[in-house]
Amino acid sequence: MQFLINIDVDDLERAIAFYRDAFGLHIGRRFGTGGVEMLGGNAPLYLLVKETGSRVAEPLAQTRRYERHWTPVHLDMVVEDVEAAVARALAAGAKLESEIRVNKWGAIAGLSDLFGHGFCLLEFRGRGYDEICL
Repeated sequence: MQFLINIDVDDLERAIAFYRDAFGLHIGRRFGTGGVEMLGGNAPLYLLVKETGSRVAEPLAQTRRYERHWTPVHLDMVVEDVEAAVARALAAGAKLESEIRVNKWGAIAGLSDLFGHGFCLLEFRGRGYDEICL
């Protein structure tokens, strides 16, 4: 099985610049004006243009909005140096929502991108999540 990451955005060029500058991703392929494949992580990330106010799915009345929103699914990005990764993401326009916290397994910071999508930056330390496995 292969996982693909799809992120809805309302401004493709702005999204490309953010994900390039924040995470060092680069364009793999363009799909006309409606999307782009970003490479450089261990799974491809697809930025898909979806207009503000468009329906999210047929059976749902909800519409897309790009101010900060909550969803039970978010991205965690594992980095070598969480402090440097936070600084890079902030310089690209991310918003810091929770300061770097150190745990038994490593460090984590919570942020959001330019389109209201939350994500976390993780730096594993020691044995990573194995530090908390039973």
